[in-house]
Amino acid sequence: MSGPWTEWDHLLKVDPDKTLVDGETFEDVCQTGTDAIAVGGTTGMTEEKMATVVEACGKYDVDLYIEPSHSNAVVHDDSLDGYLIPIVFNAGDISWVTGAHKEWARLDDDIDWARTFTEGYIVLNPDSSVAEYTQADCDLDAEEVAAYAEVAEQMFGQDIVYIEYSGMLGDPEKVAAAQNELDDATLFYGGGIHDYDSAHQMAQDADVVVVGDLVHDEGVDAVRRTVEGAKDA
Repeated sequence: MSGPWTEWDHLLKVDPDKTLVDGETFEDVCQTGTDAIAVGGTTGMTEEKMATVVEACGKYDVDLYIEPSHSNAVVHDDSLDGYLIPIVFNAGDISWVTGAHKEWARLDDDIDWARTFTEGYIVLNPDSSVAEYTQADCDLDAEEVAAYAEVAEQMFGQDIVYIEYSGMLGDPEKVAAAQNELDDATLFYGGGIHDYDSAHQMAQDADVVVVGDLVHDEGVDAVRRTVEGAKDA
């Protein structure tokens, strides 16, 4: 299935458990030029925090998704364009392959399946919260990363394959290897994007560059520079 992400170059993640830079607003965040915003984080997620950010961003003309880390962080709001649900293909804890998803389906009778999309994650920074949380096997060479990407698309029908280096700039060789194995799936890359050059570099192989902590640490001007880098690639 062809989703709107096939037209994206840049995705901004907003963590409801973190604050914005002093003096900046969610209106500023939504006007950075990013193609879409995903609201979510690995730890500290609550429905209340998620709802606050969704409500604030839902007023503006930018594609808006939530990426919940667990079922208690899911909110249903008409301003959302959908839900992006991670499936961590190299997780050591299989809860992050099917278990957490089963619990969401069991506990939530209001899931809008027509707007719910999965992302085939490959987590590669062993020091990241998401790697620890999912017990991911991050000791993978480029060939293994490519094989995971191929399996995600060809065996599990993933429309999005996501190379996640959360907290550090990743290995371009591994990103390129994953891209080379994909036929139609959209390749997301996230991790360590902090300026024009890093966004431009990773966008050479990734279809969509994902920026996260930057908006909380440095603010909207820094995010705008990464948008420019992704779109110029």
